[in-house]
Amino acid sequence: MADASGTPTPRRPGLLDSQLAMPSRVDEITDRLITAIAIGEYLPGARLPVERDLAAALGVGRMTVRAALARLVDRGLLETRRGRGGGSYVVDQWPESSTAAVGRTLSMRLSELRDRCDAICRLHGAVCRAAAESHGADDIERIEAALEVFRNASSGLRAQQADSQLHLAIMDAAHNSVLKQVLLDLEASVSIGAPAHLWGEPSTMREMELRSLRDHVELIAAIAGRRGDDADALARAHVAIDFEHISTAMRRAGVVDE
Repeated sequence: MADASGTPTPRRPGLLDSQLAMPSRVDEITDRLITAIAIGEYLPGARLPVERDLAAALGVGRMTVRAALARLVDRGLLETRRGRGGGSYVVDQWPESSTAAVGRTLSMRLSELRDRCDAICRLHGAVCRAAAESHGADDIERIEAALEVFRNASSGLRAQQADSQLHLAIMDAAHNSVLKQVLLDLEASVSIGAPAHLWGEPSTMREMELRSLRDHVELIAAIAGRRGDDADALARAHVAIDFEHISTAMRRAGVVDE
């Protein structure tokens, strides 16, 4: 475009420019997935949910998820395997290139994550209280067997998977399917469909696993002894580890958690 003299006039930024400058949904979902891996929701060796399930958990279309996964493959965070047992598998947890995405995601969701983690702590307390009041002898046997699997699991993915099975056994001991489903749904709203608690960074992982083992032993003793108040309090304190991992990740990403 030119003025009356024929001199080109500078183009003013318009709506299209603003839209192009805004992060896209693919950008947002890419950051969410990078963050989920960085804070230990999905550890190296873990398989992510299939595209359909990820899309449902994130509230976006499958093509958006597919594009985001392709970006993570390009960054070296994921690898794609074909055939039986195929899918998207985590390769690297938190390279330096992930730090900016983690900071963006956690700073945007901090208030929401804090409230949801608090609600999860309270619900876990209610579930463990119910387990203390309602369990049978078979329930305690299953819980103690799951504890031994956790105790003997190798650090990282195996321990995380064993932890999930232990918590599911405790939920089953409460004999309240509605309470169990509410808790699982709330946990899924914090995570990206992973049936697991956050596992943190490799540098602190083993220390956290040993701390969790001590928590588990005390919690199971309270449930087995039908000490509902103790089970409630111990469960709340134990599950608060998840938000500790989020706070640690925020500090590493340069986002202050006040």
